[in-house]
Formats: sequence, C-alpha cells, structure tokens
Amino acid sequence: MAIQTSEKDKQKDMILTDNLWKVMWRLSWPAVLAMVLYGLNSVFDAIFVGQFVGENALAGVSLAYPLSQMTLGIGSLIGVGAGSALSIALGANDKDTQKKLMGNVNFLSIATSVIYMLIAWFFATSLVKVMGGAGEPLELGKAYFQITVIGALFWIHGLAGNMVVRAEGKMKSAAAMMGLGLVVNIIANYILIVVWDMGVAGAAWGTNLGMLVYTVSGLLYFAKGKVTFEAHPFKISIDRKIIKSIISMGMPSFIMSVTGLIQAIVVFNALSNYGTTYDLAFYGAVFRIFMLLLTPIFGLMRALQPVIGINYGAEKNERVIKSFKIFAISSTLLMLPFWLFMMFAPQTALGLMFPNKIFDAASLLNFRVYMAVLPILPVVFMAMTFFPAIDKGKPAAVLGISRQLVFFVPVMLILPRLYGVKWVYFGTMCIDVIITIWMFILVWKEFDRLRNKNAPFAIKNAEKAY
Repeated sequence: MAIQTSEKDKQKDMILTDNLWKVMWRLSWPAVLAMVLYGLNSVFDAIFVGQFVGENALAGVSLAYPLSQMTLGIGSLIGVGAGSALSIALGANDKDTQKKLMGNVNFLSIATSVIYMLIAWFFATSLVKVMGGAGEPLELGKAYFQITVIGALFWIHGLAGNMVVRAEGKMKSAAAMMGLGLVVNIIANYILIVVWDMGVAGAAWGTNLGMLVYTVSGLLYFAKGKVTFEAHPFKISIDRKIIKSIISMGMPSFIMSVTGLIQAIVVFNALSNYGTTYDLAFYGAVFRIFMLLLTPIFGLMRALQPVIGINYGAEKNERVIKSFKIFAISSTLLMLPFWLFMMFAPQTALGLMFPNKIFDAASLLNFRVYMAVLPILPVVFMAMTFFPAIDKGKPAAVLGISRQLVFFVPVMLILPRLYGVKWVYFGTMCIDVIITIWMFILVWKEFDRLRNKNAPFAIKNAEKAY
C-alpha cells in the first residue's frame, strides 16, 4: 500500500510541479498512441469490408456506424465524468470520492447498457432507415448494427474504465489495453471476413471480440491493484452525489455523440435523397479518414484532462491556462504532417477502401474541402475537455447542441437539395469555422475568470511577504 501511495504522489506531483511541456510529452505520447489504435479499429473495419465484401456492404456499414458509436458516446459520458471527478479528487486529496468511484462507474455502465440494448435491438430496422438506409444497404446495415448491440456492455464499460485509468495519469497502461483490443479485432476481422466469409457480420463480431478483450484487460488492471487510488472493480454501488457529478461533467462528451448522430442522420439522408450508393460509401470512407486524423487530438484531449483537473483541484489556475495552450499548439503540430499528406494525395487513403477505383475531380475536391478545417479544430476539442475538467460542462454542452440544431440541421436540409451533395462537404467546413471562432471566445473569457480568481490569492501572498 505504501508503494501505491508513493506512486500516486509522484504522479500527482509531476502534474502539479514539473515543466508543462515535459508533462505534456510524458502523458500524451501513450494517450495519442492509444487513440490512434482506436481510430485504426474503424478504418480496418472499412478496409476489410470494402476490399472483401463490396461497395454496398461498405455503404451499409457506413449507415450503421454512427448508430453503433452511441455506445462509445455513453462510455464517454461515464468515463469523462468519472475521470474528471477522479482528477479533481486526486488534486484535492478527496479519499472518499476516490474509494467510491468505480462502484458507481459499474452501476452506470450496466444500467445504460441494458437501456441501450433494448431500444437498439428492437428498433434496429427503423433506426437504420432513419439514417437513410434502403434496399441492400439497409439490410446489411441492420445486420451489422444488431450484432454490435449484443456487445454494448463491453463497448461502454471498456471505454469508461480506460478513461478512468487515463484520468489518474496512467497513459501507458491505457494504451496497452487499447492496443491489445485492436490486435484482437484485426485478427478476428481477418478470420471472420476473409477466411470464413462472414461479411458484415464478421466485421461486427470482430469488433465485439476486440471490445471484450479491451474490457477484461481493464478489469484485470483494477483487480491486480495496479491502480493508484483505492478502487473496487467488481463492486456495484449508487452514490447520488457522485453519479450526479459524473453525469454533469461527462454530459458534454455525450452531447457531442448525440449531436454527431444527428449530423449523421441529416447527412446520410441528404446523400440518400440526392446522391447514389457510391456517395454513401464515399462519405463513410471520408468520415473514417477524418476521424483517424483527429485521433492524435483525442489522445491529447485525454492527456489534458488529468492535467487540467488536478491543477484546478489544487487551485493552480495559471498552470491550467498554460496547459490548455501547450496542448492545443502541440495537437495542431502533431496532426499537421498527416493532414498535408492527405490533402496532397487523398486517393492513396481512399484507395484502401475502394480497390481499383479511379476518383473523379469532384470527389477529390469534396474530400479536400471536408479535411480543410482540421488544423483549426484542436481549439474546439481541447475546450471540450477543458470545461468539464474545471467542473463547468455547460459551455461545451451548449456549443455542441448549437452546432447541430442551429447550424448543421438547417444547412444539410436546404443546401444539398438546392446545390447537390457537394454542399454536405462545403457546409460542414463553413459550420466548423464558425464553431471554432465561437469556442475560442468562450475559452478566452474563461481564462480571464481564472486569472481574476487567482488575483486575491496573489495580493494576499504579497501582503504577507511585505
């Protein structure tokens, strides 16, 4: 127990006192690796389906993919909320919250999984239809979606538990768990799709198996006492205060997932109504590549969360502000070379999912337009971590809802109908530019509030010194 306490104090002291560039590097590289591995999960699914099943299957999986990602939205709700609560508790040395945390995470994971599974299983056909599915893509999408629903608990609890591990600053351990799940997923996909010819069902079962391994590895980590706080991985408990805190701080991440689903619904319906099966498959491929390029940013988001939370809990607000700036700059620089490669050679990545396809100029332009905003998005994503980590989830939640309901839905309902499917891509770019400017203003105002909060302490200390 003394060793565990020493490790915990060492980790916390590093976050509270070390050079922030050094802290960023030590926490980020394993977190970035973990998220890239996660991003590769969905890309490999698309590659296997596109290469070995066909364009209709890729269209069907693309329709079902946003629906299946709702499990990860729920996992993020629990994981981000619990991670933020843990980081603040570590910074404030709140032993009681630390002790009770995992029991409440388990309860929320099981309860939300049961609700999701019942709704998703019985309304699978209707949900894929709402996405714009019809004909063969509808049937293939339904088959893929229903199988992923069976593994919902592993998707939700696996991600939530992994985020708790990241929140204590153990990024290497979190990355190892995610990497193990990815390896299992790739091997299973090859066997089930290529060797056993199971089609989209093989892709879904392969992902479920990867998520099962991901979840079990997390539970073993907690059970073996490697965790740096008092955790009870197999206990189920209900503490209303902790549950309320988890939901409050995790809600922005969940809203991002819900609004992402709304975005997918209006986009896929626009593509179904005004485009072709190829347009559905193409957008699905572009979106997966886009999300893969964002995964380094997601990794830095996860690494930023304990840095912000622990320093905020310890009332070190200047370090909170500086941390945000360092992580935002680093995420842009990290993603930039990959973004440049995609902008200059989009056919290289797209060709992995569309074998022997020659892309026309319009398709390549749409790809480049969709990718154009990537260098400015780190501010938005770091802010989505920043606000919950300082126990202020409302600004991020409001912005996430506004992006979809105020901007995205009207644009996607009107412009593609008037000017064609290219406005799915052009409209998205314009909206993201507006949202980034808005988020930048909100963050800057919050910085001023944190500086003013620090001012009385600085004056008081100066008076004492005098």
